[in-house]
Amino acid sequence: MSTITTDAVVAGRGVAKRYGAGDSAVDALRGVDLEIARGQFLAVMGPSGSGKSTLMHILAGLDTPTAGSVQIDGREITTASDTELTLIRREKVGFIFQFFNLLPMLTAEENLELPLRLAGRPIDQAWKDELIAAIGLGNRLHHRPAELSGGQQQRVAVGRALLTRPAIIFGDEPTGNLDSKTSAEVMELLRHAVDTFGQTVAVVTHDPRAASYADRIIFLQDGDIARDEGRMTSSAILDVMKGLE
Repeated sequence: MSTITTDAVVAGRGVAKRYGAGDSAVDALRGVDLEIARGQFLAVMGPSGSGKSTLMHILAGLDTPTAGSVQIDGREITTASDTELTLIRREKVGFIFQFFNLLPMLTAEENLELPLRLAGRPIDQAWKDELIAAIGLGNRLHHRPAELSGGQQQRVAVGRALLTRPAIIFGDEPTGNLDSKTSAEVMELLRHAVDTFGQTVAVVTHDPRAASYADRIIFLQDGDIARDEGRMTSSAILDVMKGLE
């Protein structure tokens, strides 16, 4: 087994996921090795059924692998108890989902603060003010999700993920429910979080334009990494995807 790089925020070794057994078994992942460096913006792409969402869920501790190991910020999660895993996710991981996952009865500000309040952790007001300025929703903080556009709701979700200062933020199709203009605004916000705040970000996306904001792009095919590339244009990404499909 190869040595884990010291600046790897997330490291997966031989990550495999099998559904079913016998002749009906399906291998969603086939022993993936992947490190995500601190301060890196990673995009995960691949055809439908390639295993990209399964990989993200396992790396984030939302699912367990059939074989292999995963570390988040130096802590092994595949052998952690449910209680330990909950604490690791709470302290080390931020999440951004396609459908925002905001609580409708809370205001934007209350949604922003929710993870810290649930954890009983103090809110750093200066950091919160800096994030509110970055997401550009200072005049919408007292509005509930139904009073916000999709893009505004996703900005709240990004701010919520950043407020806890996680080791890594995972995004599962974070622009999948947005139009192209709003998608670009959300990806620019994530890019800003990496460049300005030193945040580590990993997103699963099917959109070449969204992936073009990343420093590194891995392409999955049939449950394994087919290509591992640096920053690419959306047209170059599209060409790779056509080749895989």
